[in-house]
Amino acid sequence: MEALAPRAFFDLSRLDHPVLKGLFSTVEPVWKVLDALKEILRRHIRPNVPDIIEPYVPITAPIVILPGGWLDEGFEIVQNQKGKIEIIVEGEPRPEASLIQAGVTFADRHVEIGRGVVIESSAYINGPTVIMDGTEVRQGAYVRGDCFFGRSCVVGHTTEVKHSIFLGGAKAGHFAYIGDSILGNGVNLGAGTKLANLRLDGRNIVLNIDGKRFDTGRRKIGAILGDGVQTGCNSVTNPGTLLGQGCLVAPNCSVRPGLYSKKTVIK
Repeated sequence: MEALAPRAFFDLSRLDHPVLKGLFSTVEPVWKVLDALKEILRRHIRPNVPDIIEPYVPITAPIVILPGGWLDEGFEIVQNQKGKIEIIVEGEPRPEASLIQAGVTFADRHVEIGRGVVIESSAYINGPTVIMDGTEVRQGAYVRGDCFFGRSCVVGHTTEVKHSIFLGGAKAGHFAYIGDSILGNGVNLGAGTKLANLRLDGRNIVLNIDGKRFDTGRRKIGAILGDGVQTGCNSVTNPGTLLGQGCLVAPNCSVRPGLYSKKTVIK
């Protein structure tokens, strides 16, 4: 069904990493992308966490990752006029540098970190995980592994993410839960949004769309959010929610499972 193909939800011309290209090449319907995530991540990830970082031990001093290696000294961390962190090495700004602040914990080193990434203190990250250029993983974030974060994404304060994909510019800035979900380009989750992924009875998630019954074969599916979807604060999507591009979810709303067409306003 065309309405359930990944291209109905996402601009696939913007895929710029081997993991994404592998995931979205031929997979239909869209929730099958989640079935392939573990295998594709393990096949294409390029880990670069410095070997001085010990699993399960919070780092005690900031570390900078550069394209040619990493530094644990000889750099300066400053905040520019826009409030963004900049790394200075030998007197020169290095926008390609990524910063891992003191207090970050990695469960393992199976993590790929792009350029200009900032991982703030007390974030906890499991691999395999890809964090692409310009993404922020903020204080207290919990990344449970099998995750892909595209360019310029935000994993916010006390936000938990498990087995999920953020495409470019997707943001979950505050107090969110994202499980077994896909966030399209430019998606923004209001504070406290929860993408629930498991039925209370634990059964497979079955979708009824246009009079047809689709057994997804999965016990866990959160939400598939097309490009540009926005959710209001404290909203909840029930397991198996598929929102077309540009949908809006009102604050405090509980969204029933199923397929919603483009630009639907859900109150």
